[in-house]
Amino acid sequence: MELDTEPAHGPVRPAASVVMLRDGHDGLEVFLLKRHGLSDVLGGVYVFPGGKVDPEDAMLDMRAHLDLPPQALHAALGEPELDQLEAAALHVAALREAFEESGVLYAHGAGAQQAAAAWELLRQGHSFDEVLRAMSLRLQASRLQPWSRWITPVIGAVVRKRFDTRFFLASVPEGQLARHDDHEATESVWLTPRTALRQYWDRAIELAPPQILGLAHLSRHGSVASALAEARGRLPPTIRPEVIDADGTRVVCYPGDGQHSVRERALPAPTRLHYRDRRMEPSTGFEAFFADPDPAA
Repeated sequence: MELDTEPAHGPVRPAASVVMLRDGHDGLEVFLLKRHGLSDVLGGVYVFPGGKVDPEDAMLDMRAHLDLPPQALHAALGEPELDQLEAAALHVAALREAFEESGVLYAHGAGAQQAAAAWELLRQGHSFDEVLRAMSLRLQASRLQPWSRWITPVIGAVVRKRFDTRFFLASVPEGQLARHDDHEATESVWLTPRTALRQYWDRAIELAPPQILGLAHLSRHGSVASALAEARGRLPPTIRPEVIDADGTRVVCYPGDGQHSVRERALPAPTRLHYRDRRMEPSTGFEAFFADPDPAA
């Protein structure tokens, strides 16, 4: 993975991602997809399902196909600068991307058979809103818990494109099977956060910073209920990474770090990652993912 050292001057694209959770034998598990190696965004990297907001997301018949009105979705995000339609479109994009990339359908009454039927319609070339209309589906925006907002920095990102991504937590619907689509994603896996980070540390998988720090955050929770309860108790933090040079090493700092312009911690995770040997890592090794770090370290 290469850290971009040139300024990115392109537009900042709104995006949405769903961190799908389930309770496994060893505790909380997270669903990860491996993006196709030829993708121009994080090719070969394991990510949470998600993608950019499409214009059609704001054109959905919200009254017919969402279980919450736009004003409620706007309030949940806690971003007064957004209008209600933009907030609703972010939720629609998250639900759409989760379905398109994993086959998981967050809709009232949708079990495994209905999700499979909708997935087949999608693979036949029907758009998301066409599938919703054809099957009279009402999306469960209420299952999405706003979790965090990440804005790609101008310098120091791992992709050339810039995104303003809202991450949502959601438990996977009972009985539904999450899988990759063999198009945008070539592999998928359920892992505990610690196992995912261990595989990253051992170079078995690649992760980007939002996934790295998100998994470090989720490792503090032993169950889906615990993670959702913690997220409900606060507004989603906004994370704007800032890049510094420390003794010739590129370091990406996050809110709460002594070198970041925002001094309040945003996440219970390391406040800085060092770019070493083509990957991002905390300064003091693997266990630093799970410790409460010194804000200045």
